[in-house]
Amino acid sequence: MNLTKQNRQATELVAAVDVGTSKICALVAELRGPNDLRIIASGQVPSRGLSKGLVDNMQQASAAIGEAISEVERRAAVQIDRAYVGIAGSHIEILGGRGQITVARPLRGVTQDDVDHVLENARANVAVPSNRVVIHVLPRSFTLDGQKNIHDPLGMRGYRLEADAIVITGAQAAVSNLVECVQSHGVQIEDLVLEPLASGEAVLTQAERQLGVAVADIGAGTTDLAIFLDGTLWHTRVLDVGGDHFTRDLAVALHAPIPTAEAVKVRYGHVLPTQVPPDDRIPVSVFGENGMQPVPRFYVADILRARAEEVLELILKEVKRSGYDGLLPAGVVLTGGVAQMAGLRQLGREMLQLPVRVGAPNGLAGLSEEMRQPAYATTIGLLLWALRFGRSLSAEKVRPPAPPLLDRIVQWLRNLLPE
Repeated sequence: MNLTKQNRQATELVAAVDVGTSKICALVAELRGPNDLRIIASGQVPSRGLSKGLVDNMQQASAAIGEAISEVERRAAVQIDRAYVGIAGSHIEILGGRGQITVARPLRGVTQDDVDHVLENARANVAVPSNRVVIHVLPRSFTLDGQKNIHDPLGMRGYRLEADAIVITGAQAAVSNLVECVQSHGVQIEDLVLEPLASGEAVLTQAERQLGVAVADIGAGTTDLAIFLDGTLWHTRVLDVGGDHFTRDLAVALHAPIPTAEAVKVRYGHVLPTQVPPDDRIPVSVFGENGMQPVPRFYVADILRARAEEVLELILKEVKRSGYDGLLPAGVVLTGGVAQMAGLRQLGREMLQLPVRVGAPNGLAGLSEEMRQPAYATTIGLLLWALRFGRSLSAEKVRPPAPPLLDRIVQWLRNLLPE
């Protein structure tokens, strides 16, 4: 859907960029009401220059991000200069912090400024190493004049406001590399959003969050785990294993190229060999052979089961390490591309001894069938995060695309100016 110039002047838009290990997806959505976002355009390209959620080649990563941004700008007929951007990787760490303040106007009730102030105080009370940067400061609960376990103190009257918060940090180098790759295309980052938080926005229900649930987003390079209790995040961890490991296992075992192994995984993948007909054969192009070679499907399932068990064991280990393993009656929600693999939900129930479901993104209008799949949970979640916590991208921040020649001249002039 192309927006006319007149519509752009009257419409608020939100942009999001999901920089993943396998794909980079940019979205533009139209804000139609206080809680109503509708996707109007998307741009997606294969990732380059990224590994396990981290930039490992600045030039390639920046080029790929630029291609995704250019594609969504072309399709939406707008030029974005601000976006919500997802971040993940094993460099992410979580710290606990406490803050306390005197409420500015106690007889008028706690305001958003008071909440912001107490969270800033909690952040200041945490010793963050110089080589790390704070990404989020999120409240677990509040205490007002001794009354504990308050989830939302806004409007409540009291004098002393305290906050139990979590401070999420990332390695400064990793964060700076991602920021530079995005900003090199003239797009400022409205907010860096931890990807497990974004995924949770897209696939979890409020009932699950309140009761106690873990979401495991199994992406291409990593598995992002987040635990929610009493309606808010309590723990998060990024595990260094993902869908690419399944693919590489198949490629090695089948003596097949990576693209062939990926296609086999997506089309024929199953993690329960006993549920695969024993006489099923898969045509596979392998090294050293002419034409397709028949491979027993149960053999493929056996390979995939071994890796699936490893991922589930790591999830279980991390849940137990967090200390919240007995507090998840809503179980585990699996999302990400691998979550759709046949048999994974059943295997998860057997190994985790918890309820397990596969979560697909929901909550936005204009979703294509492709984007209703678990692989797009983080991408859609970024927009939902913006809707819930952020500021919309107003018409003043979304411009008609500049002519290519003029754009090049402007960039050339920028390069001449000292930084």
